[in-house]
Amino acid sequence: MIRIGISGWRYDGWRGVFYPKGLAQRRELEFASRAVDSIEINGSHYALQTLRSYRAWYEATPEDFVFSVKGSRYLTHMLRVRDDKARPAMANFLASGVLALEEKLGPMLWQFPPNFAFDPERMARFLALLPHNTHSARELAREHDSRVKQPWCETRRRRPIRHAVEIRHDSFCTPEFPALLRRHRVALVISDAVADWPYAEDITSNFLYLRLHGSQTLYGGSYSDKALHRWADRLDRWASGHEPADAQRISPRRPRKAAHRDVYCYFDNDQKVKAPFDAQRLMRLLQKA
Repeated sequence: MIRIGISGWRYDGWRGVFYPKGLAQRRELEFASRAVDSIEINGSHYALQTLRSYRAWYEATPEDFVFSVKGSRYLTHMLRVRDDKARPAMANFLASGVLALEEKLGPMLWQFPPNFAFDPERMARFLALLPHNTHSARELAREHDSRVKQPWCETRRRRPIRHAVEIRHDSFCTPEFPALLRRHRVALVISDAVADWPYAEDITSNFLYLRLHGSQTLYGGSYSDKALHRWADRLDRWASGHEPADAQRISPRRPRKAAHRDVYCYFDNDQKVKAPFDAQRLMRLLQKA
């Protein structure tokens, strides 16, 4: 299964270009979720969202739609996952309404800042904190504090929860890091950007998570037909249980063979309205293949 999506959906510059002129802002998610397979929720990275919002997002999207939820930067950028506040912060994030997405809850994305260096012990503690199913998430969510005004700590059934980590510091380029991710069944984000961030294609979980940040500037520039054909081929290889012959790995360890893998690929080149159109172009290439 391959899902192609976009990072966020509420951008002023998209109105009248991607979104039809006159489309009400409240209907933008409804429109976007029928144009791509998945969308990253970005607002959850900057502040705790509300139960009302999560329920509205659930109702606005098709039955087979899936969201990726971006983890709280309070955990990754401010606390830097290093003290006794990390667990309460994780509980608050989970209690804010995330579980109300039910079957539309896809991977959780944990993005670390460029000045966050690899600390094996600190990273291991963080990875051990991540819940891998909705029942575990529900129990941790019940530890929330008063910062969550309308907590939601329920789920209709036990479902798996996947996690992906995006790193931006060269110190992570050691075989110890993908080995740690593999032990905790967490995916390493394949992050394509013109910025000086590490690029690696190590497979550390049963799914892959890609973020395409732009071809010309950070968050800008459309991907060429040649580039999209290359991405389509790589996605197809990964989804079929293989890896590209020229895969760039941190670790010399080759991934285990698999019958198939789920792949999530998000376009983050949202400046100048490139992301939704690049996503649709890649979807068409994959459909033809």
